[in-house]
Amino acid sequence: MTRDYFAEMYVAGILADKGWNIYFPRRDKGFDFIITKDVGDRIVVRPVQVKGLYPSTTKTDRPAYGYIGAPTQIHPDMVLALPYFPTDTTGVAPLHIAYMPRLRIRKQASKGYRCVPAQFINVVARPRRDSRQYFDSEGIEAMESATWS
Repeated sequence: MTRDYFAEMYVAGILADKGWNIYFPRRDKGFDFIITKDVGDRIVVRPVQVKGLYPSTTKTDRPAYGYIGAPTQIHPDMVLALPYFPTDTTGVAPLHIAYMPRLRIRKQASKGYRCVPAQFINVVARPRRDSRQYFDSEGIEAMESATWS
């Protein structure tokens, strides 16, 4: 059982707590929601796609862990939000959330796209050193940057 809608609502709640305005589409044909925030003299607008990661108890260690697949839509200013859940998902929030810019989502020859900002070691997802700035509060702050995309 996956909790995709829970992941979307959890990410939206965290972003709202950090001052972002959340707009949900009338029909789900791509992005899960759009976020906006006044930053200085400009309004930042970001389409958000959420892909929850729910490891099983049998998942083995991996040096690169994240999303591989075909997002429903791609946009230069988008955010791919990756909530990393623990192996026990009964009522538990994600351990980390990565907020990844479009430039960190790589097109693959097969399987669509790849974005692997974490590692999976000893049954726990952890940010990889080169992606730490996109995780949790630091990642939310990074989305405010004019150089995000």
